[in-house]
Amino acid sequence: MLERILTYGRMIKFSHTVFALPFAFSAVILAQRQHQMIISDIFWILLAMIGARSSAMGFNRIADAKFDTKNPRTSKRDIPSGRLSLSSAIVFVILFSGLFIFSSAMLGKLCFYLSFPILVVLFSYSYTKRFTWLSHIYLGFAISLAPACAWIALAKSFSWSILILSFALMTYIAGFDILYACQDIEFDKDEGLFSIPAHFGVKKALIIASIIHLASFYFFFLIYFVFDMNLIHFSDLVFFLFIPLPLHKCKNISLYVIITNR
Repeated sequence: MLERILTYGRMIKFSHTVFALPFAFSAVILAQRQHQMIISDIFWILLAMIGARSSAMGFNRIADAKFDTKNPRTSKRDIPSGRLSLSSAIVFVILFSGLFIFSSAMLGKLCFYLSFPILVVLFSYSYTKRFTWLSHIYLGFAISLAPACAWIALAKSFSWSILILSFALMTYIAGFDILYACQDIEFDKDEGLFSIPAHFGVKKALIIASIIHLASFYFFFLIYFVFDMNLIHFSDLVFFLFIPLPLHKCKNISLYVIITNR
């Protein structure tokens, strides 16, 4: 039983959810400065986040199964290797989609109604590499919905100001996804898949990723003024600025692969 749970966890890289949660809860912290926070809302936001990310990652593994089987880098993943059947992965996606929808319903009618188009956005990312090299931006956009949705869940209304955090997250994720895609340049070209590294080459891809991360830094900086943050916020800016630097400086793809995998 435990091994089965660990297999599902590996499939969706559940540990990475920990790194996505801070952005959603950052929106909660910002929202509670203007709106009353209810503990139960925090609980349902957490479950909704887990449900959304797990179902989206599971769907991505299903959609990319045939490519993962051919790619030496991904051929040992659970579905291609046979450790997890396709039908089991489908059941997993259905269950966690249900968790997301139910958790959203517990947060109010607006969240419930929004949960369906959000799942469409999350699932459709898996097909963007088949027709556009802007798939990195789309991935960033899909993940950037988390802060906006968390704000709506707590405030029960929408605020344009939270889009600053969403834009910061969108560009931050998109920049890293461009760097990550450098590992599969040859495979993407052979299979007719689209990515910025495959389309423009590594050198230009690193430049594009750098520009996008500079935009991300700008949005994180803008949060200080929009939400009237204190000076501690600048320590976060330093943290977010220096994380991508080693990757942007990589000239050797092998070294880059080691860093990104870690």
